[in-house]
Amino acid sequence: MKFAFTDEQRMLKDTSQSFLAAKSDSMAVRAACRSPQHFDAALWRSVCNDMYWQGVLVPEVHEGLALGWVEMAIIMEAAGERLLTSPLFAVTQSTALLNVCLQSAVRDRCLADIASGHIVSLALTNAVGSWHASGVSVSDLGDGLTLSGEARFVPFGFAASTLLVVAANEDQSTSIWVVQSDAVGVSVKHTPTLDQTRPMSEVRLEAVAVSEAQRLSSDAGPLIEQVVALSRILIVADQVGVAQASLDLSVEYTKERSQFNRSIASFQAIKHKAADMMVKVEAARSLLYFAACIADAWFAQEATDAALQEAAYMASACASDAAFFNAGSGIQMHGGVGITEEYDIQLYFKRARSTESYLGRPPEMREAIACQLLDGGEAWS
Repeated sequence: MKFAFTDEQRMLKDTSQSFLAAKSDSMAVRAACRSPQHFDAALWRSVCNDMYWQGVLVPEVHEGLALGWVEMAIIMEAAGERLLTSPLFAVTQSTALLNVCLQSAVRDRCLADIASGHIVSLALTNAVGSWHASGVSVSDLGDGLTLSGEARFVPFGFAASTLLVVAANEDQSTSIWVVQSDAVGVSVKHTPTLDQTRPMSEVRLEAVAVSEAQRLSSDAGPLIEQVVALSRILIVADQVGVAQASLDLSVEYTKERSQFNRSIASFQAIKHKAADMMVKVEAARSLLYFAACIADAWFAQEATDAALQEAAYMASACASDAAFFNAGSGIQMHGGVGITEEYDIQLYFKRARSTESYLGRPPEMREAIACQLLDGGEAWS
């Protein structure tokens, strides 16, 4: 496995960073968070039309770019650095799910919609936030064609035109349905969270009628585990970007702030803290691109499900710690003003804290790795 970007990947990284530096600066992020839509719709259109990031993982037959997970990780890392407030994660997560489902007319239509810029969100877990098939609280009402229940922590669900709803069947299996957000019986509500840069939603379904043509999968348990692993890799990329930006912001601030007639960046304690932050982010970045390579190998049927899960667990545990450590250390290096609204480091701290618990906390990831290595199972749910 070669850990080096190709010329095309380096160009993608440079282009992504340049685009986001111009379009997603501090003022733009804050304005998006304050807006009634909770994101900048014009920026999302620019992402879709100018950069075509929503089509990175979409197959060419559906007008996508058919690139790989390393390319997607490069973009998501740049997005994390700039706290991009857009449905990119939600749409990419949905694309990952659609790519592991069997070919069908409804699947193909959803992929084509994503390529054209429509927002599609995955509605999976309940209020507890259990990221397994056992954590689904939406269920059919016995006839297999009516859905009721609720799903929490749906990324950008309030802005989605289509929802991929995971539901529990009477026989204890799990199915996935394509439901329009404006269908009769569907209500979607924005959920206020700590991190305003990645808004979440609550989806409620009350006797929502569906047809067999809307079913993506009838036995989706294994698919859910695979999609959650792939989703963790996307979150890890975001966390690596947050960790890097926290380091960069903090170092720049210490160069400007003076004490005892000298820059505090010259203090040994500050240097040691910055060095620890750099080690954290570099370790997380290495595991991120290892996991992205494993994801590409998995789609090429050159890696097992266990290898994908293990890589996602390791990367998630490391990157969650790195993002939270670096953002927290950045606030300390800023001093008392670090947590105030005027400074951006508090936005990164909130992003790090929210993504730390999304899709599983670091201790849960380490426990899952241990169980996988020792007895091939998982101890948390």
